[in-house]
Amino acid sequence: EVQLQASGGGLVQAGGSLRLSCAASGFPSDDYAIGWFRQAPGKDREGVSCISTRDGRTYYADSVKGRVTISSDNARDTAYLQLDNVKPEDTAVYYCAAESAPNIHVGLPYYCSGSGRYMDYWGKGTLVTVSS
Repeated sequence: EVQLQASGGGLVQAGGSLRLSCAASGFPSDDYAIGWFRQAPGKDREGVSCISTRDGRTYYADSVKGRVTISSDNARDTAYLQLDNVKPEDTAVYYCAAESAPNIHVGLPYYCSGSGRYMDYWGKGTLVTVSS
């Protein structure tokens, strides 16, 4: 059974930094995509960033490019999302998600944009609140 455990949310001041972690377990292979989606109050869920554990390819939403860095430690089956220069509009519940479809490493924009409806595995959300 695939499980995703997210951590690292909290309260941060605008301009500050935060790192989220997502520990994965139960994947039958080390070839999958893992990433983050977020849902702000009153808004639809949106993709933030994803990374392929196969080759390290990444996807970033335009709204976070330049402020967000995703990385993975395959030995620990853990992905990290570093948020820098956070803004009040980054306030949201952040969800870790993963998908192991064949050749997903070349399809990150398809899987990791939008609401994440093509991602099969989800962790519980972690709240990030950015104060102005």
